[in-house]
Amino acid sequence: MSKIDLLLDKPLMNAAGTLGFSPDPKSAVDVAQFGAFITNPVSWLPRTPAKGERFISYTGGFLLHTGHPNPGLRKVIQQHARRWAQSPVPVIVHLLAQSDDSLRRMVERLEGIEEVMGVEVGLPPEIDADQAYAMAVAALGELSVIVKLPFERCEELALGMAELNIGAISLSAPRGGLPDKNGDLISGRLYGPAIFPQVLSAIKILNGLGIPVIGSGGVYTQRDMDAMLAAGAMAVQLDAVLWRGRF
Repeated sequence: MSKIDLLLDKPLMNAAGTLGFSPDPKSAVDVAQFGAFITNPVSWLPRTPAKGERFISYTGGFLLHTGHPNPGLRKVIQQHARRWAQSPVPVIVHLLAQSDDSLRRMVERLEGIEEVMGVEVGLPPEIDADQAYAMAVAALGELSVIVKLPFERCEELALGMAELNIGAISLSAPRGGLPDKNGDLISGRLYGPAIFPQVLSAIKILNGLGIPVIGSGGVYTQRDMDAMLAAGAMAVQLDAVLWRGRF
């Protein structure tokens, strides 16, 4: 089997940003139940955490803004490649797409690591269709490629992906804004059961474009997962529910 093929033994995985940069054998979450492990988002250069208030709850979920802190790809590989080799499931590295050139270099660096099955390319929310296509092309190589599209524009951006040899499209958490304790509007991504109906509808639409879709967002029960698979998702990513230590 080529690494380019995205073949999962189980239709379940964690979403990027939920379980760290490598599987933790001491974690309450048993990653052996997944078809693959997805790392926290990784950039070419280091990123620091977002400043100020980063978590605001609301009825049906919460808003989270982290800034995707990470030490950069080189250090992530140095610090976690050994655990990737010990992982009971294939590893997919989530890459923050910031430019065609840096994305291409990150993919090339990962192609030499046997334990890495693929990459998930996280696209910024403001990206246009031409840029999204160029980023997807830059990620193509010897690894499986998942392109994670901004939820609000997933149908628009997915239209140009059908002709590419990508393994799947996944969905980023939708963005929103809420006032903090001082009344200032804080922007971030939205998590929780309240977004599930929107995600389910998006999966139904994307399934008709001829590209495999990985569902994500608002999944808290086995029934939610089954509904996503019935809507046409090839697999389901779990996010906030994993912080309870179980599913």
